[in-house]
Amino acid sequence: MHSGLKKALQLTGYTAGSLVGIVGLYVATSFVLSRIPVNTDDADPAQDVDIFILSNGVHTDIVAPVRSPLIDWSQTVRFENTPAQDASAQYIGFGWGDKGFYLDTPTWAELKPSTAFKAMFYLSSSAIHTTFYPTMREADNCVKITISQAEYAQLIAYIKGSFQYDAAGAVMPIKNHSYGRHDSFYEAVRVYSFLYTCNTWANNGLKACGQRACLWTALDSGIFYQYRK
Repeated sequence: MHSGLKKALQLTGYTAGSLVGIVGLYVATSFVLSRIPVNTDDADPAQDVDIFILSNGVHTDIVAPVRSPLIDWSQTVRFENTPAQDASAQYIGFGWGDKGFYLDTPTWAELKPSTAFKAMFYLSSSAIHTTFYPTMREADNCVKITISQAEYAQLIAYIKGSFQYDAAGAVMPIKNHSYGRHDSFYEAVRVYSFLYTCNTWANNGLKACGQRACLWTALDSGIFYQYRK
């Protein structure tokens, strides 16, 4: 075998092996840290507001009442920004993620390598995806968490702090983008990466309002483990 070709093959092998090792270390780290709980004892036992964590199998949303004594979310995230413009919805889901993933990849079959690369390495912007629901029920992919008014106020502040705002102080809808009839997208702050994913955002939201969460997780399974064990 030509020495140049041999060296090239060796380099390719080393590179492939290194990538496999890095991915393996990432998955293992996420698994271990997601099993370490935080906020195992609820500091405020009052039960005033029902919120939900909802997974589509990959991505975790935080779902809250549209209206409560503390906030009317429809005054911030307006019904008219969705195709249905259905003002009867009782719940609203919030998800944060990479803007390219959200807007350009409605299904995994449409994922482009360039989109994935930008998302993983801090090269893209972020968006918030909101979805209105008529009702919510617990299921394998949906867990109800009852929190106090004070804890909900902390969650509200966390979610509000994830939006970008215009000069007038309004959230910034990303027009002409939705997955269905009852959802919409908004400009967000922070940058998605392999260290701060959509599920990291949701997990941090639970931490922010004093609820049981993982020390850190990149995956939805880590969050749901804390509520299923």
